Amino acid sequence: MEKMTEQEFKKKADGALAALNRALIGAADDYGFEVDFNAGALTIEFEDPPAKFVVSPNAPPRQIWVSALSKSYKLDWDEVAASFVHVESGDTLKQLIENVVGKQLGEDVNL
Repeated sequence: MEKMTEQEFKKKADGALAALNRALIGAADDYGFEVDFNAGALTIEFEDPPAKFVVSPNAPPRQIWVSALSKSYKLDWDEVAASFVHVESGDTLKQLIENVVGKQLGEDVNL
């Protein structure tokens, strides 16, 4: 499989993060966290218990990196799923974020 260009990656990553940002903003009040989308990176902050998750594109390897729950998750673009996917779990970006936010809050989260 040939590697996508940096421009293709940027377009896909920007689209994925913008969609995730919209979903998170819609859920932020229900679940009590704050979302900030700035300089191409998405931050999710929790007050109780306190934590900060960061979702950011990493252009050289063409991945989206998620830093959450003291772990780092690396997601690759999956043409079939038309989404960034965490190779180890098979979760899409949205599913992964639902899982880590749910673990942080101790409840099921649907974005």
